[in-house]
Amino acid sequence: MYTLTKELKDFHIHYPLEQIAPLEDILFLDIETTGFTAKNSSLYLIGTAFYEQGSWYIRQWFAENASQEIEILKAFSEMASFYKHLFHFNGNHFDLPYLSQKYAQYEITCNFDTFQGIDIYRRVSACKSFLKLPNCKQKTVENYLDIDRTDPFNGGELIDIYRNYTSSPTDSSREILLCHNFEDIKGMLQIIPILSYCDIFDGRARARKVQANQYRDFSGNTRRELLMTLVLPVSLPKPISAYANDCYFKAEGDQGILRVPIFEEELKYFYANYKDYYYLPDEDIALHKSIASFVDHEHRIPATAATCYTRKYSTYLPQWDVLVEPFFKRDYRSKSLFFELTDELKKDRAAFTRYAGHVLEMLSSSY
Repeated sequence: MYTLTKELKDFHIHYPLEQIAPLEDILFLDIETTGFTAKNSSLYLIGTAFYEQGSWYIRQWFAENASQEIEILKAFSEMASFYKHLFHFNGNHFDLPYLSQKYAQYEITCNFDTFQGIDIYRRVSACKSFLKLPNCKQKTVENYLDIDRTDPFNGGELIDIYRNYTSSPTDSSREILLCHNFEDIKGMLQIIPILSYCDIFDGRARARKVQANQYRDFSGNTRRELLMTLVLPVSLPKPISAYANDCYFKAEGDQGILRVPIFEEELKYFYANYKDYYYLPDEDIALHKSIASFVDHEHRIPATAATCYTRKYSTYLPQWDVLVEPFFKRDYRSKSLFFELTDELKKDRAAFTRYAGHVLEMLSSSY
């Protein structure tokens, strides 16, 4: 077994990782194998990254032949026993199940359920469309963040290099194999700032300033919009923007701007228990039977779900799920929902913070 430990000098992760866990409790993991199933392939390299005494280090265990597979498994499990949080990239689908099967094969105890796990791939997947990524591969994320790597190979190409190495080992071949895994581990550390985009949608963005704005559209019509200045939980590595349902968001650094249309019109509030109401066609309104019973029979009819409403002219904001009640609609079958922008709401900064999160969630799911 060949073991290599390197310090990443002057290396810093530009993301507050310590907000997730103490840095000394975090272990990054990436493995290299000759196949996808543990039963029919070999594990030849385990790479880790860890924080110690103010520096990040990468440690790799390399099996120079198949007989050393058990050695690198034991070395990793011994080290992993000192950590509580395991970071990986798509490890839930490959690395961890593969390792678990290998440990079971050699009857070695290593329970990954004891770790708090962070799968960076899963976090990125939630923001993939919003960031306009073609896929969620680690190299794709690295390219998005303008991260360069010297390793030109992919995992599949290294299988033949390793098989040749086991029969005719050379320093150059071993260096190629170690370099790929080293770049994967280092790249995993470097892409951690991608989590700052995921943090935008977890409700931690705060509304710092809220104001109504008036403008003219391309047709010359006067429009109103809600303009919210947001403080983001973490500074973004690159500016972003998004547009959907007439809402616009742009952000750079730790500041964001969110624009949402304001509607001033008459909308309808629909009562749920329509069988308890009469509809008054002349008034175009529904009244509860306890009150409408005093209305002449010729001026009232039993309400239906579509006619059981009251009308109100006011100022409204859109919502895409029921965030604020009561909610209003233009007609019964309309999927568009609104809530009234009341004077009380205008003074509630916490409510606008919640609403900003609601709009951002809609923007994320629209891509």
